[in-house]
Amino acid sequence: MTGDLASELRAETEKWLKRADERLSRCAGDERFLSNIKAYISDSRYFLEIGDPIRAFEAVIWAWAWLEIGEELERIKG
Repeated sequence: MTGDLASELRAETEKWLKRADERLSRCAGDERFLSNIKAYISDSRYFLEIGDPIRAFEAVIWAWAWLEIGEELERIKG
């Protein structure tokens, strides 16, 4: 992966991590959903730390998906 692409992916991941954190802070409900969201956010940060921007981005997208699905199914409220 080229340096520019890695930097762009890292920036995009950090942007979505911030949004996920903000949205999650307003959520309550099914602890299984919330636990999975938190785990994916944690995984994303871990992958950023070890220099794996692809997996970091994938993990934050999964966190966001769990947020959306949880709200749509009314398992969590935000």
